[in-house]
Amino acid sequence: MTDFKKICKKYNEEALETLIKDCSINSTFDETTSNNEMPYGKGVHEAFQFLKNLALKDGFNVDLCDGRCIEISYGEGERLIGIFAHQDVVPATGTWKHPPFEPYFDKNENRLYARGTSDDKGPGIAAYYALKALKENNLIKNYRVKLVFGGDEERGSSCLSYYFEDLKKEEPTYGFTPDADFPLIYGEKGIVNYVYDGNLPLNNVISIKGGLASNIVIDRCRVEVKEPEKLAEYLNNDKNVKCNRINENTFEFIGKSAHGSTPEIGINSGVIALGVLGEVYNNPMLSLLCNEYADVNGKNMHVECESKNMGKTTFNVGIIDYENGHFKMVVNFRHPENCDVNKTIEKIQACSPLLIRVESKAPYLYYDPENTIFIKELYKVYVEETGDTINKPMAIGGGTYAKEAKNTVAFGSCFPGKVDHIHEENEKIDLEDFYNSIPIYAHAIYALGNLKDEK
Repeated sequence: MTDFKKICKKYNEEALETLIKDCSINSTFDETTSNNEMPYGKGVHEAFQFLKNLALKDGFNVDLCDGRCIEISYGEGERLIGIFAHQDVVPATGTWKHPPFEPYFDKNENRLYARGTSDDKGPGIAAYYALKALKENNLIKNYRVKLVFGGDEERGSSCLSYYFEDLKKEEPTYGFTPDADFPLIYGEKGIVNYVYDGNLPLNNVISIKGGLASNIVIDRCRVEVKEPEKLAEYLNNDKNVKCNRINENTFEFIGKSAHGSTPEIGINSGVIALGVLGEVYNNPMLSLLCNEYADVNGKNMHVECESKNMGKTTFNVGIIDYENGHFKMVVNFRHPENCDVNKTIEKIQACSPLLIRVESKAPYLYYDPENTIFIKELYKVYVEETGDTINKPMAIGGGTYAKEAKNTVAFGSCFPGKVDHIHEENEKIDLEDFYNSIPIYAHAIYALGNLKDEK
């Protein structure tokens, strides 16, 4: 039996150096530098070029896929194993101990801090070196492997849609995305982004600016108001609300960022700001919106839904933008398999002060973990490499590339009990976990490539 830990260990140092270089690239979507060659902007393009040069040097085939993805491939045969990671990252909001795009290695903690270390550059680089280890040890026989890094996963995965739908790329026989948790994810909630958009006169409120992406809890929300002393007096009497006065008319509400799939572990400064402004300036519309989204599961809107497999609905207010009488608010809504999305939106619309526009929908994903052969094989690999028989495959609220590709599930790379602060300040990856994931991914690729029973 192949000792995957042994053959992968020699790549640890090189993998870390590669990850540090990769995380030094700010690959946040940048509309200002977007063009036909760089559809997601300069940063994502630079990250793709970095991987291209690396992969060509290591003897892989490379396709840049019109700037939407980078496909790194190797092998021959009918069976295709797909691995789908992403190079784009969410904006680096919050207060960081170290600059988010200057990777910092903490020797005492044995951790690397930077935006993208866990979501998803670290796992993607681990998968790359798993593939390199297999190639250099002649373990890719009679099957092909494609490692695809997308450039727009954080904004809805248009990159992988383009890869399959426009470029007509081949669907994998089996695949995984290293963009969630170990042991394995067999189910993902559906995701809907919807927008409140229209004219909404707000007494004494000049502007509200909060949030950068729908799938991040708003950690800072800045407001500009008339009659600022009213607001200052309220804040002085309410010590539970964290808010800084920036200048005479401007205040910044302070919350805590979190991933949009787990808004309950964050503190949404935007929702708090709406409630405070509604009360101070007697605006029932703002108070209504605050009350509706104060409960992240939708209980206050009477749209809460729950299933045994996937848990409860969640609603994350990710962006609030008000200026010149025009109000816009973007909500990231995640739901289990038994939720009627259309009825839910209708109920929310019925009590909304503005029209709601649905921007995007991604259906839920579900595979039977007991009767799906490649899921059983991936879990077997995890157990063999870790010895962990306690933690079992699960369903999550997050959405991954598994929804974009056939016969694909999320597989790692966050180990049980670990918190890597993805979409938060001070994102990190434990190097022990980073190194341990490389042989797991090598074993997984090999096992899927040689899986006997395809029924």
